[in-house]
Amino acid sequence: MKRLLLPLWLLLLAPGGSHAAEAELVSVRRIWDAAPHNAFTDLARWRDRWWCVFREGARHVSPDGALRVIVSSDGSNWVSTARITSPNADLRDGKICVTPAGELMLSGAGALHPPSAVKHQSYAWFSPDGNHWSEPAVIGDPNQWLWRTTWHRGVAWSLGYNTAGGEFTRLYRSGDGRHFETVIPRLNDEQYPNEHSLVFLPDNTALCLLRRDGNPGLGLLGRAQPPYTNWNWRELDRKIGGPHFLRLPDGKLVAAVRLYDGRARTSLCGLDADRATLTEFLTLPSGGDTSYAGLVWHDGMLWVSYYSSHEDKTAIYLAKVRLPVAAEGGASIRRNDSPSAPAQ
Repeated sequence: MKRLLLPLWLLLLAPGGSHAAEAELVSVRRIWDAAPHNAFTDLARWRDRWWCVFREGARHVSPDGALRVIVSSDGSNWVSTARITSPNADLRDGKICVTPAGELMLSGAGALHPPSAVKHQSYAWFSPDGNHWSEPAVIGDPNQWLWRTTWHRGVAWSLGYNTAGGEFTRLYRSGDGRHFETVIPRLNDEQYPNEHSLVFLPDNTALCLLRRDGNPGLGLLGRAQPPYTNWNWRELDRKIGGPHFLRLPDGKLVAAVRLYDGRARTSLCGLDADRATLTEFLTLPSGGDTSYAGLVWHDGMLWVSYYSSHEDKTAIYLAKVRLPVAAEGGASIRRNDSPSAPAQ
C-alpha cells in the first residue's frame, strides 16, 4: 500500500466560534485498493483496534458489490477480516458502529438484482469479534435506504430515504438494531433529501446533517428535542454529498463532506449549528470519484477514512488530522493525553 506524508498547516474557522486556529494534516495513507473499485467508507475504534468497512466492486455501480471489513492495530498495517456478499443484491454504503451490547454492527443497503418487486432493502449484520458475522437482518421498509445507524442512550436511530419514486425521508428507531420502528413516516420531502448523519448533544438535542439532490439542493441542518417527533430545518450555505459529522471534546462540530462548487473533493468543514453554515478548513488529497468518510476522534487526533480516484485508481485512504481542541471547561487537550472517544 502507498503511504503519503503531507504536513500542512491551514487556518480553521472554529465551528461555533469566530477565532482562527491551526489544523495539521499529519498523514494520509492508502490502506486498500485490491478491487477494481473501492469506495463508500466508514470507520470505528473497537477493542483497541481500527475497523474500516467499504464497498468493493467492478465499478461505482455494478451487480457484484460486496462489503469488505478490514482491521488494523496501528492504522498503518491492515488485513481483511470479512467480506460480506449477497447472491441477489449489490451491497452498498456499509456503515459500522458499536452496539450498547458491545457487538460490532454493520449496516448497508442491497440494490436488488432484477427482476425484483423491490429496488432496495436495508440490512444489518452483527459480530462478537469482527471475524464472524450474523446472517443479515432486514431493517426498515422496502425501498427505504437506512443510511447510517447512530446509537444514543441505548436506542439506535436512522433516517431512511425512499428510492422508489417518492422523494422523502423517514425517521426510525430501534432498541436492538435488528427491529426498527417508524417514528416519523415522512420527515422531509423537498428537493430529494437522502444521505444523513446524526449527532446527539449532551442535553439530548439531536442534530441532523442532510444531503439534498434537487435544485439548488442545498444541504439541510435539522434540530430536535426528545422524543424527536418535531424537527426544525434550516438550509445550509452549501450543497453537500456523503455527509458525516461529530462533536469534538470542546463541543465544536466537524463535518466531512463532498463539496459541489466546480471541483470534486473530500473536505473537512467546521459546522456552526447556530448559523447553519459550513466553513471548509482542510481539503484532503482527493478528486474525481471521492467522498463518503468515516470519522473517529481518538488520542487527540481526528482519524478520517474516505475514498478517492485522484491517483491511479479508486482506493481507500486514511488521514490523520491534528486539531487544537480544548476540553470542555477550558483545559487544553494535547496529542496523546485525551481519553478515547466513542467510535460513532
